[in-house]
Amino acid sequence: MNLTIQNLSKTYSNGVRALNDVSLDIPTGMFGLLGPNGAGKSTLMRTIATLQDPDSGSIMLGDLDVLKQKDDVRKILGYLPQEFGVYPKVTAEVLLDHLAVLKGVSNKKERKQLVNSLLQKTNLWKARRKNLGGFSGGMKQRFGIAQALLSSPQLIIVDEPTAGLDPAERNRFLNLLSELGENTVVILSTHIVDDVKELCTNMAIINQGEVLLEGNPLKTIDEINGKVWKKSIDKSELKDHKEQYKVISERLIAGRPEIHVFSDTQPDPSFDSVEADLEDVYFSQLLAPANEQETVAA
Repeated sequence: MNLTIQNLSKTYSNGVRALNDVSLDIPTGMFGLLGPNGAGKSTLMRTIATLQDPDSGSIMLGDLDVLKQKDDVRKILGYLPQEFGVYPKVTAEVLLDHLAVLKGVSNKKERKQLVNSLLQKTNLWKARRKNLGGFSGGMKQRFGIAQALLSSPQLIIVDEPTAGLDPAERNRFLNLLSELGENTVVILSTHIVDDVKELCTNMAIINQGEVLLEGNPLKTIDEINGKVWKKSIDKSELKDHKEQYKVISERLIAGRPEIHVFSDTQPDPSFDSVEADLEDVYFSQLLAPANEQETVAA
């Protein structure tokens, strides 16, 4: 079952154009949606999740019209928003049972089996009788996935799920998402490049409401290999280098800036070639003029 988005646009009442003619074809598996804060990712996620309407465009999940058959879509949708609330003085087991009732699981025995299965699947079984207010950030995120799976969804949307998690919690959460993506359409919306690199077979980069690039992460890296160059410079040289070259990223190495420059040829002998990664793809797209973005995405 594919999720097909065509010519989706959304402008808010304050004049902010959050989506501008967005089209994506998302197959079964993990799909990464990369972009900086304010790029339009959350607007797109809320629209797919039937929480708001676009000004124009269409979204089809298989044969379901997402914008017109919202109730049918919600029955097979699992959604973990960027921020979600929990009752801090309620246990994970009790709240998940309550949410299962709201999802329409009326049979008590069936509901208990479902809740127990999800608590085990999300590695929360030992903490099932612990109040949610005492959960760590990663545990709350895993509880969020548990509630998103109550309806055996065919489409799962997770919005910035690993922000603020420590490395161990992040790895647990990403492993869980990877398992879910084997038979389900899973959209991972994030600004963390490594999450997409490690998990997703397909991705899109979005900025200012527009799709800049869509494709397989490894293939997009291959396309820019041989075009990324690095150089260690003094801090005082950074401004001049940004004016002279297409600096796509900078980082501090032992207190000195190391810049990555995007160029078809070696800028000068002081630059060394570096093997490209998805972060280079990401930043090169964010800095590329519109005509270059269209060429790469074609």
